[in-house]
Amino acid sequence: MIHWIDTLIVLLSIALTIGMGLYFANRQKSSAHYFSGGKNIPAWAIGMSIFATLISSVTFLAYPSAAYKSNWILLVQGLMVPIVLIGIIKYIVPLFRKSIQLSTYEYFERRFGVGARIYSSLAFALTHFSKMGTVLYLISLALSSFSGMSVTTIIILLSITIIILTFFGGIEAVIWMDVVQGFLLIAGGLFSVSVLLFKPDMGAGMMISEAISMKKIDLGPYHFSLTELTFWVMVINGVFYALQKYGTDQTIVQRYLTAKSDKDAKKAAYMGVLASVPVWTLFMLIGSLLFVFYNSGQAVLPEGMSSDQVFPYFIRTQLPVGAIGLVLAGLVAAAISSLDSDMNCIAAIGVQDFYLKLKPDCTDKQKLRMGKWLVLASGVAMMAVALLYVAWEGEGVLGVVFELYAIFSAGIVGIFLLGLLTRRANKKGLYTGLVVCVMFTAYAVLTSTKIGDRLILDMGAWNFTQHKYMLGVYSHLIVLVVGYIASFFFKSEKADKSLTLYGFLHQK
Repeated sequence: MIHWIDTLIVLLSIALTIGMGLYFANRQKSSAHYFSGGKNIPAWAIGMSIFATLISSVTFLAYPSAAYKSNWILLVQGLMVPIVLIGIIKYIVPLFRKSIQLSTYEYFERRFGVGARIYSSLAFALTHFSKMGTVLYLISLALSSFSGMSVTTIIILLSITIIILTFFGGIEAVIWMDVVQGFLLIAGGLFSVSVLLFKPDMGAGMMISEAISMKKIDLGPYHFSLTELTFWVMVINGVFYALQKYGTDQTIVQRYLTAKSDKDAKKAAYMGVLASVPVWTLFMLIGSLLFVFYNSGQAVLPEGMSSDQVFPYFIRTQLPVGAIGLVLAGLVAAAISSLDSDMNCIAAIGVQDFYLKLKPDCTDKQKLRMGKWLVLASGVAMMAVALLYVAWEGEGVLGVVFELYAIFSAGIVGIFLLGLLTRRANKKGLYTGLVVCVMFTAYAVLTSTKIGDRLILDMGAWNFTQHKYMLGVYSHLIVLVVGYIASFFFKSEKADKSLTLYGFLHQK
């Protein structure tokens, strides 16, 4: 059990979250304000919100665990984000602010028809719904080990907190709470690193030197192979991750729409990109230093402790009273800042991509009401999935959901690039690419996934043997290449030039 002071700090951070939602409740008079914040939020706050959304509690827990167990190879994906995006944010942000009202996938419909919009918005909803239950379960499991409260109780408490914030406060409350939560997360990470660097007798310089010599601060292996987790697999994967998050993910694109101007939106995007990488690095460093700390005689871990449990154990046993509460508040903040964004954005596309299709003559009051109901529904569903994890003791409850998502939502970045980079691509060509992509993804998943000791589908030498991180890369490339080539076999449809990079550049 942690000290009552630490418990109080965590409870105060939860109370602040609830208070933030109630504070902004009276401003939510229209659906536009509920989902876009009245387009009056300063760029720095939006940038901090983008950062907080990207840095989830999975980062808080998983990055130290990964570095402790191996090295910094997973960081390579994050390092690719600024490399890919610094040059193209100035095109993507104005394009979306001009071509869509709220839903990212409205762009897909304007470019390729309603089928592309439904496909991509369903893909977003499925992947984020799956992630929400997982994140909630993981954070509740960690907090349970500190507080002595049951995992079920924590899941219910956090779910109610996040629902209140998002249901009443809308995107405005979400963004401003993300600002607070972002600073909490950074403070918790910095304090943990400071203790790891300066508490051990060997000193900060020796701790870093030992981590390097033990190859805990390393991005390898560097040999070129696509069948195992290598530097090059993560580089390729990172390119598409960057495009997917900043070009097709509603949680990020919706932030662009809350800014006062294109200039502010671009500033926010740059800030989100540039702030995320140092913090990802910070939590990788924590994992590396933890390995040195516990493998150099500074302290001893309990027998049989897994790498996932090392950082929580360090927090509980090595940090002083008050600091434990601060770090745990950062951990809770990381979960809230990703889950509240998911809930608001799922509600946004639910209203914009589905409700308005079914009821195009609805009033704004009805849109606002439906948006709030969808926030509530997604929050309850998130809680139910996390509770299923508890019932199944964490045993791959969502494995089937993730595999179905991999099959039916593949190639979203391919759709985006096909629409943005080519004028020749048309609707029928894209749909051909999507069919091929779904078939390929189904083949790859079925021939590489085991139930027990047996593959679901064993095709011998024809099985998909490359690393699963490459599966997403290939799916995007298939949609892009097949969609483009297939477009030549169908009657050309005139694309709106303003929806392509070519049109954007020629307007300058």
